[in-house]
Amino acid sequence: MTGRARARARGRPPSQEAAIPPVGAASAQRTLPSRPPGQQQSLQPCRPPALAEESGGRGRQRGPQDAPKTLGSSGAVIKLIANFFRLTSRPQWALYQYHIDYNPEMEARRLRSALLFQHEDLIGKTHAFDGSILFLPKRLSNKVTEVFSKTRNGEDVRITITLTNELPPTSPTCLQFYNIIFRRLLKMMNLQQIGRNYYNPKDPVNIPNHRLMVWPGFTSSILQYEESIMLCADVSHKILRSETVLDFMYSLYEQVEERRFRDACAKELIGVIVLTKYNNRTYRVDDIDWDANPQCTFRRADGSEISYIDYYKRQYNQEISDLNQPVLISQCRRKRGNVMVGPVVLIPELCYLTGLTEKMRNDFNMMKDLSVHTRLSPEQRQREIGKLIDYMKKDECVQKELRDWGLSFDSNLLSFTGRVVQAEKILQAGNVFDYNPQFADWSRETRVAPLIRAKPLDNWLLIYTRRNYDAANTLLQNLFKVTPSMGIRMNKATMIEVDDRTEAYLRVLQQSITPDTNIAVCILSSTRKDKYDAIKKYLCTDCPIPSQCVIARTLSKPQTTLAIVTKIALQMNCKMGGELWSVEIPLKQLMIVGIDCYHDTLSGKQSIAGFVASLNETMTRWFSRCVVQSRGQELVDGLKACLQTALREWFKWNKYLPSRIIVYRDGVGDGQLNTLVNYEVPQFLDCLKTVGKDYNPRLTVIVVKKRVSTRFFAQVAGGLKNAPPGTVVDTEVTRPEWYDFFIVSQAVRNGCVAPTHYNVVYDTSKLKPDHVQRLTYKLCHMYYNWSDISLPLPGLPEPIGDVGDPE
Repeated sequence: MTGRARARARGRPPSQEAAIPPVGAASAQRTLPSRPPGQQQSLQPCRPPALAEESGGRGRQRGPQDAPKTLGSSGAVIKLIANFFRLTSRPQWALYQYHIDYNPEMEARRLRSALLFQHEDLIGKTHAFDGSILFLPKRLSNKVTEVFSKTRNGEDVRITITLTNELPPTSPTCLQFYNIIFRRLLKMMNLQQIGRNYYNPKDPVNIPNHRLMVWPGFTSSILQYEESIMLCADVSHKILRSETVLDFMYSLYEQVEERRFRDACAKELIGVIVLTKYNNRTYRVDDIDWDANPQCTFRRADGSEISYIDYYKRQYNQEISDLNQPVLISQCRRKRGNVMVGPVVLIPELCYLTGLTEKMRNDFNMMKDLSVHTRLSPEQRQREIGKLIDYMKKDECVQKELRDWGLSFDSNLLSFTGRVVQAEKILQAGNVFDYNPQFADWSRETRVAPLIRAKPLDNWLLIYTRRNYDAANTLLQNLFKVTPSMGIRMNKATMIEVDDRTEAYLRVLQQSITPDTNIAVCILSSTRKDKYDAIKKYLCTDCPIPSQCVIARTLSKPQTTLAIVTKIALQMNCKMGGELWSVEIPLKQLMIVGIDCYHDTLSGKQSIAGFVASLNETMTRWFSRCVVQSRGQELVDGLKACLQTALREWFKWNKYLPSRIIVYRDGVGDGQLNTLVNYEVPQFLDCLKTVGKDYNPRLTVIVVKKRVSTRFFAQVAGGLKNAPPGTVVDTEVTRPEWYDFFIVSQAVRNGCVAPTHYNVVYDTSKLKPDHVQRLTYKLCHMYYNWSDISLPLPGLPEPIGDVGDPE
């Protein structure tokens, strides 16, 4: 096999490092190689392909001396600004890396740092330490150095400092060092770390009428991008509630019966994230110990006994007033050596609730007031991000630290050009609609045109409670208005009134569903998830028929009722096997596959992997299957069986097999790319081998990431606006070792648009970058659940949802 044939599946093995180009070094353009389909290769994430001839496709990291990479070229050029700052200078001397060991072992990072920094006369004031790795600009006299420090209670701790590496300025390990230094700068500016981000508790925004507080903050990461090392900085907000857990428990006690109080507390609090302001740390509540209280004692590391009251008084100067409150239990997920650290005991009175409950999210006025402070326009976001550099410039200690390390950042956000591909046309049963990028919604036009394939509503159920009769009648009357123009033949529903209890809904469904029932529609009074889950479980597993749940509140506003009912009609038609609209897809014999995993972190249940595959060339018919996995498992087992079944279904519809298969894999982090390629891709390849000796379809696997910090702003008439739908970026802010690109696929009227990141990790398709990018953008128009979506349809492989669902 030639190097060109291996180029598409290249990646960097963890053991190999490559040089980082000098600051400001220009990267070349990217090239996509051709590769004979179906050939075997070592499975590693797809790399910029132009290195095939000289590297043999074995995964060598791309350096500045390498051949260029081609980019996409279609579309109109657009001037963009991104939330990146270039690193304009960095150390040009060797960096010494040391590993730090403690005996006895010290778990707390702050304590480890304090003990080590007792010896600044040895290590010097210029250093970077992350809790286990120490970076110094000088070499200590001995390779292994032992020193002793004392804790507050006089315990001696032996610290062993071992030289592990001498790093040249071009080493990629320096990126870790830069991030450590930058986090240290954020702490020097008195920003508090919560999770991975840093917030300013001294500049809170209070929303007293909703008992909320917002801490402004930043996300940050320093990485090597195409042309240079850059800092990606974005705005973050931490939402805190002004009430403590104890306040919440007292409030709940007044609302529920005493015998149900403990169960209600467990339901509301277990799984919630709380903040302890005395140390600005967040914890997840895993249990409530009703048999313990603050007067109970625990054994400290030195063997002494102390009560929680005395401990919090001595350690944090916190007074506990309620001596009979229960305690919260947070299971620590960190290890000390090979031993899992024990649970953390928290006092409700000292814990503040964070985030929003479902009830809060459904409060329109609350979300509107909150969005004033958290949903920033492009120009507001630019100003807030720029404040980070301004803070650094004004802080003399920060400037001194930067000078000591020889680091400096550009003062201006990155400016470059992207492309806007042409708008797509929506095809619907002989009608063609232009997609208006300004509104990113074509539902107004499509509601008056027949669907590609309309399913009749001859025999269907409409179940409601007495107080929701008006909502049920509103839904029925408006369905009669919108369905004729869609081509949906509709009879009047069998209307059934029930009590507002889960058991009543299930009993009526059991009694009323017949083999001729097309769909069951349930009007729900609230967003109670247990009721919704019970109805869906029965209608999906025990008695599988299409179903639609609607929250009554969504039908309460006359000005939006017609639009809502139109979407409900479209979703009902989909669930019954109908087809709505399509876009022009030039590639023939193409199967699209989508994979994602759902993790029920609150209930601790098994994870579910969803698998969907297209069954026709217009991408309007789909096969789906679920795989039950271990709790928290992201990589998917059973893909071979899923694809085999999907290919059989494809053959039933088309009487031939697809010649191309493109997989969109959602939910995988950057650190899992090698593992995914070596674990999931072989399952696809093994499946294709079993189909037949002569069957060699071209396979492409694309990882989709929607939770990214990258933001793009369009420069328009001297100001900044959101980048329009169809904006494609495959240079400057992409990674040199990846074949990746960004697409902005939806319009945002309020706040800032978030692009979606795509990384082609395996590819034998011979498609040009333009073709992969355009196809991905086309598929973003094929999500029937909503006509303004940021992902290609298979990037979301769950079933079509319900309008107003409590999801």
